[in-house]
Amino acid sequence: MKRPRSALFVPGDKPRAIAKSRTLGADVIILDLEDAVAPEHKEQARENICAALREGFPCPVWVRLNISGSIWEQADQEAVLCEKPDGLVLPKVEEAGVARSMTLGVPLWLMIETARGVLAAPDLAAEQSVAGLIVGANDLAHDLRTGPDPERTPLLFALSAVVLAARAHRKGVLDAVYNTFTDTVGFERECLDGRALGFDGKTLIHPSQVETANRSFGVSPAEVEAAHELLHAWEAGRREGKSLVTVRGRMVEEMHVKAAQDVLAQAGTSAPL
Repeated sequence: MKRPRSALFVPGDKPRAIAKSRTLGADVIILDLEDAVAPEHKEQARENICAALREGFPCPVWVRLNISGSIWEQADQEAVLCEKPDGLVLPKVEEAGVARSMTLGVPLWLMIETARGVLAAPDLAAEQSVAGLIVGANDLAHDLRTGPDPERTPLLFALSAVVLAARAHRKGVLDAVYNTFTDTVGFERECLDGRALGFDGKTLIHPSQVETANRSFGVSPAEVEAAHELLHAWEAGRREGKSLVTVRGRMVEEMHVKAAQDVLAQAGTSAPL
């Protein structure tokens, strides 16, 4: 699976929204049993999600369970796992033991939403069952007692720490949701900032955000062209026995080759032979 650029949360108690999500072009759909669902609707949401998983989706589907230790935890796991989702999202994880205890045979995505979660991120990412980390910035900002800041300056250390932990263990990492979905300019800016910080993609709360996230975290035609050019030059240099290869006046090293190959893999394009 390519790294997800967009992961759209869809409330489990909204069957029409679940049905519509199949047509939106998100890389991943996250069917939600937690924050978006009121306690009195949890059981119905669980039934809706299981039915939707049986019907299938054109993209990978993850399910966000209720928090570990909640009264819904066991019923969530028993019902959802029978329908074989592509991943499970665990909220507010702070200890590696939570992931270690869930030997469920399904890739886990752990939400980092507290100061303790940030500090535990390296241990969480090291767990074999963990596919990636997701930042939950709303709860994190509350836990850190930071004020609102469109630039997310108070969170930059924590955001970078989560990315660093994920990258150290070759795991995926997704940026937090952007709450004001009507602010398209601010959303695009935050997407580009998130990509610059090293995130693979972004979690979303509204269908209108999908296209911008896919574009912002995707690979542009210019990037694909540049990657092909670099790899052609590298292979030609190796065939000719050159000790130094340059492209447009810049020295090419092994790390640049790997980066170019990664660009083509994400774009679904083959490298030159």
